[in-house]
Amino acid sequence: MVPGITEIEAVECASEHEAAWLERNLLEGWLPPWNRTAGGQEVAVCIRVDSSARSPGIAVLHLPVARRAEDSAVRYFGPYLGGARVRLAAAGLHRALPLRYTFDGQSSLLRELGVSRGVDAADRDALASSLCAVLAREPAAVAGVRGQLAELRDSAAAGEAYEVAGRIQTELAALEWVVCEQRAAVLEAPDVRLAGWADGVLVRFDVRAGRLCGWRQFARSRRQAEPWLAGTPPEWREFTERNADLAARLRAAMGGVSAEFLTS
Repeated sequence: MVPGITEIEAVECASEHEAAWLERNLLEGWLPPWNRTAGGQEVAVCIRVDSSARSPGIAVLHLPVARRAEDSAVRYFGPYLGGARVRLAAAGLHRALPLRYTFDGQSSLLRELGVSRGVDAADRDALASSLCAVLAREPAAVAGVRGQLAELRDSAAAGEAYEVAGRIQTELAALEWVVCEQRAAVLEAPDVRLAGWADGVLVRFDVRAGRLCGWRQFARSRRQAEPWLAGTPPEWREFTERNADLAARLRAAMGGVSAEFLTS
């Protein structure tokens, strides 16, 4: 395999989770002969936040999921890789924001658990809103939950409840996997082509059904690249420009480009 390498391309990802998704998308789309599996081994899941009075709470669901478009009380977030890790993150979110205990029904157990946590049905909307803000990766909301879990962990350790403290620390680590920046896979997105340019290199990315699934590099002038750059949504430009700069630096380090690269 190594003697057959003619050039090296790379994509800079914002997080380990994003890199894992990009690897999975490429393996599933291209089926390279040097890999023994058709895709990643991690299960793809999403998180559902339900703010209804009848069944409030969060749940981890396998993809794809059946959705009821008319149910405005339910929101979905993700997708995420790794069902076990995401369930740990969901447990941490429930620990910090116990939406499930705001059930507006006859369950005396849930009411008692809610009382012990200082919440009731009147807190449902606020807790659901906070959960959605965390899963939407809003910095203040994420920092708030991190702080709550860290306080609970430290309190458990101070009380010599070391197993509980260890569990909360595991939930905190799993939460980072869920809230880190990740855009190589999203639940709903149109097909789109993205582009970035730097120092004579145009990099074009394909997003299909919400998955970043491939890219190609071309030697192009800025003028030649403009039509592609103009069609790139603003929210993607930092990503495409950063990776075009990386492609240009790799090209320079390799002493130029191949004829195939130049004529693509």
